[in-house]
Amino acid sequence: MLELAVLGLLKEQPLHGYELKKRLGETLGFLWGVSYGSLYPALRRLETEGAIEIVSPRPVPAAVPVPTGSITGDVAAAKLRAMADRLSGAGRRTRKAYRITERGEQLLVGLFLADDERADPEKLFALKLACCAHVPPEARLQLLERRRAVLLERLAESEARAGGRGSRRTPDRYLTSLIEHRNRSTQRDLEWVDELIAAERAAMESTTGSVDVA
Repeated sequence: MLELAVLGLLKEQPLHGYELKKRLGETLGFLWGVSYGSLYPALRRLETEGAIEIVSPRPVPAAVPVPTGSITGDVAAAKLRAMADRLSGAGRRTRKAYRITERGEQLLVGLFLADDERADPEKLFALKLACCAHVPPEARLQLLERRRAVLLERLAESEARAGGRGSRRTPDRYLTSLIEHRNRSTQRDLEWVDELIAAERAAMESTTGSVDVA
């Protein structure tokens, strides 16, 4: 999951470690607790796979202050040159940034479509939805169709449990209310996903004239 999030962010623009950690916290949420101890090993793995590469940002030239006082001529010019050399040397000490490669873009789509049994399915879907702008339309539609199937299965299982429970004992109104609340939430999610699917299909049809999803 972390690799997917990193590649999604680097698809937007090159970032250095501090910026990545900050953006990951905003994208994944504080409960995920992304630390440098988990981020940098992930970056090394991605770099080893050729999915990202290091790019050194161009140093920003430092402004050279104008000397005051009575120093003029060659002495002032020499002092200015020495000061500029020291400041430009300090300016060259910049943090390395990372950017995604062509291999990384392919890996991004692969991770987007892959299942991760170790991850929380709700968080994983939210992360993939946040990466939708960086993958082909066919991959987006496949994700949404999978989500729709999960929601339909969830509704069917809930109805089956409710029917079996009701036949064995007197219904508990609080438990019944909780089940109804969950079902309504799932139904709203299903309607939302259906809207996303319809919009995705319409966009694909307007571009290609047809929709063909495996």
